[in-house]
Amino acid sequence: MKATLVLVLALAGTVAAEVFFEEKFDAGWDKRWQKSPWKTKENAAGEWKWTAGKWWGGKEDAAKGIQTSGDSKFHAISAELKKSFTNDKKDLFQVKHEQDLDCGGGYIKLIPGSSKDKIKEFGGETPYSIMFGPDICGFSTRKVHVILPYKGKNFLIKKDITAKTDQLSHVYTLRLSPNNTYQDPKASKPSDWDERPKIADPEDKKPEGYDDIPATLPDPDAKKPEDWDDEDDGEWEAPTIPNPEYKGEWKPKQ
Repeated sequence: MKATLVLVLALAGTVAAEVFFEEKFDAGWDKRWQKSPWKTKENAAGEWKWTAGKWWGGKEDAAKGIQTSGDSKFHAISAELKKSFTNDKKDLFQVKHEQDLDCGGGYIKLIPGSSKDKIKEFGGETPYSIMFGPDICGFSTRKVHVILPYKGKNFLIKKDITAKTDQLSHVYTLRLSPNNTYQDPKASKPSDWDERPKIADPEDKKPEGYDDIPATLPDPDAKKPEDWDDEDDGEWEAPTIPNPEYKGEWKPKQ
C-alpha cells in the first residue's frame, strides 16, 4: 500500500442543516482523533502523517489532511461525534479521498453508539453501521465499496462503481434516502438511451396486397327495391358493410 491522504469534510444532517462532525485537520487534529493500536503487536501498524500531499490548491496548511505512510501497513483511526445523531429521514455523509495506491482500501466507517466502548481498540473487526470508500488492488479490483450490515450479515452494493486510480483528489459521495434507496450523484442518462418501451420488429414485413384490401364491401344480402327505377333513381348500388378482412393501417409488430 502506498500513501493515502484522507480529508474528512463534514458529517451533516442536510434536512435540518445541522453539522454533526467537521474536521479541517488543522493544528491539534491529533488531540481530536484516536489512533488505533490495531496490528501493533504484529508490527504491521502504520503511522499517520499530517501533510497536504504532493499537490494542493491554495495555502498548504489549509489543504492538509492525514496521510498513511509505509508500504504494506494497516491504518485505523477514529473520532467521536460529540452529539449523537440519527439518519432517519435524512441524507448521510460525504468524504473526500486522495490516493496513490498499489493495493489498499481507503474506507470510512460509521460506528454505532453502542460500540463506543470499543473505539480505543478500533480495527478491522469493530462493528460498524456503514462502510464506504474505494478499494484498489492491482488491475483486478478498482471499486467503491458500500456495505450495510444487517442482522449479522453484510450487504454489498450490487452496482459496480469504479474507483479512480490516479493521484489526484476525488470526492466520493454516498447518499442514503429514507425509503432505503441510494443516489449516485454522478449518474446521468446515457446519450443513446431509448425511452420507448417497445420498438417495431425490423423482421416484420407488410403482406403483399395488404393496401388493396377495402375497408368496406357491398352487403351480399341487400336486394334492389322492387320500386327502384334506374332511369329516375340512378344505378342502384348495394349498401356497404365493414370488411372483416380489413385490419386498418398496417403497422409492424412490436
